[in-house]
Amino acid sequence: MKIFGLIGKNISYSFSRKYFSEKFKAENIDAVYKNFDLDTLDELKEVLKQNPDIAGFNVTIPYKELIIPYLDELDPTAREIGAVNTIKRSENGKLTGFNTDYFGFVNSLRPLLIGDHSHALILGTGGASKAIAYGLKHLGIKYKFVSRDPDSNQLPYTSLGPEAFSKYTLIINCTPLGTSPEISSLPPIPVDYFTPRHVVYDLIYNPPITRLMQLADDKGARVKNGYQMLELQAQKSWEIWNS
Repeated sequence: MKIFGLIGKNISYSFSRKYFSEKFKAENIDAVYKNFDLDTLDELKEVLKQNPDIAGFNVTIPYKELIIPYLDELDPTAREIGAVNTIKRSENGKLTGFNTDYFGFVNSLRPLLIGDHSHALILGTGGASKAIAYGLKHLGIKYKFVSRDPDSNQLPYTSLGPEAFSKYTLIINCTPLGTSPEISSLPPIPVDYFTPRHVVYDLIYNPPITRLMQLADDKGARVKNGYQMLELQAQKSWEIWNS
């Protein structure tokens, strides 16, 4: 029996374990999917030692960037993004890192792009945001990161006003703000400036409609959560593990 799993911290909520466990049962696949909740990545070596039948991992926060030094190889796309969410373990034990987040994001976003969305704001600068930036570049959409502590190439939240919202009609939330149980929170952006021209894509999927999405929807914006992105990236992970 092959073993697959999720590497992360505080991951009892895990989309991946539920998704793959249901897939294995429905398709009669002789495999199991486990959560590997690690306090630090130094524990990874012991996980691999105790589970010699592990064939692949998914990786979630806070390890999408931190895990790279622990890998033997990086797929060119993952190298360019600078973050990994999928690992394939070869028969000789070699670990190769991939990024399927960008694939899930691009293919779930495309149907929403029915207007002028040449400029996007990415809220947050963590590992997930790097895959989003790569996906936007792939789509030919220019973007700016928005951060509480911005560097010279990023925007502070305090700079977002009518002019910014007129230019940047695609907003992607890569922060955890709004995730259950803190469902009343949202990134500190002026939601009154949303219009029907805007698309708001929130990577959060629990709850299905975040506070940010609801406020944007109230202004006529098109909104989407991250659930389909997760499904698509999981499907791509499965392809990689079986390639």
